[in-house]
Amino acid sequence: MNAPAPIDVTAADWTCFDVEIADKVAHIRLKRPEALNTMVRAFWNELPLIVRDISDNARARCIVISSTGKHFCAGMDLAVFQGGGSTSAPASQDKHVNAEAMRFHVKLLQDAFSCLDQARMPVIAAIQGGCVGGAVDMTSACDIRYATSDAFFVIQEINIGMTADVGTFPRLCKLIPEGWVRELAYTGRKLPAQKAKEIGLVNEVFDTHEQLLDHALATAREIASKAPLAVTGSKVMINYARDHSIADALDYIAVWQTGMFSGPHMAEAFKAKAEKRDGDFPDLAPLRKEM
Repeated sequence: MNAPAPIDVTAADWTCFDVEIADKVAHIRLKRPEALNTMVRAFWNELPLIVRDISDNARARCIVISSTGKHFCAGMDLAVFQGGGSTSAPASQDKHVNAEAMRFHVKLLQDAFSCLDQARMPVIAAIQGGCVGGAVDMTSACDIRYATSDAFFVIQEINIGMTADVGTFPRLCKLIPEGWVRELAYTGRKLPAQKAKEIGLVNEVFDTHEQLLDHALATAREIASKAPLAVTGSKVMINYARDHSIADALDYIAVWQTGMFSGPHMAEAFKAKAEKRDGDFPDLAPLRKEM
């Protein structure tokens, strides 16, 4: 069976994103500021294609997601809820049959953000202005979050009469105290950037968008200078420890090291440090997509 032809994610004419790759860092930027970067149907199709292509083909060692305009993202586009997007007419006259199909549709939307959690390299979110509704789902699936001082987070779903369903609760409950998740989920209040830093949702807050991007990209380049196998191993282990018991996580890291501990990579790291230079490490291998 032939695999799909590879795409050049930096040259493709995406509806919702611009993509650049430089210094082993992929920069995915939301590009619809006039529409508050809302999540139209194309958004949900494009993001996983871009992220999985970068991850599967090891096109970068770190990913940064940023945005344009006053707000990072205002969440799901209203057209989606008005029959113009992914919640269009039901396929069957039987409500129970439709409910079963809807479950898989929600899982499809969830996968659009789970690809960030599953990417082989770290993903950094650089957030300015509003991070609303689905944008909270998206950024909570990233490894690291930075924000501008004017940024704020809103679990918007409660304000439109629904329960957040694309990843907010499973992930936020691992990132911040549960009491904060409950308050934000039940009230739909704004969580300002400084409070988000205090409770651990964001790592740092910056005065300007320029400072935010400079720091996010500098951190990404620093990560990209490390041994990619060690970085991806760290991400795998952190995610595994989050989702399993201490005993299970200890066992899994032992198994991982048995197969992927690299003496040559360590030797190069020590040599590079002694010579005051960046290490020269092999990139991850592209994943096989055909038999």
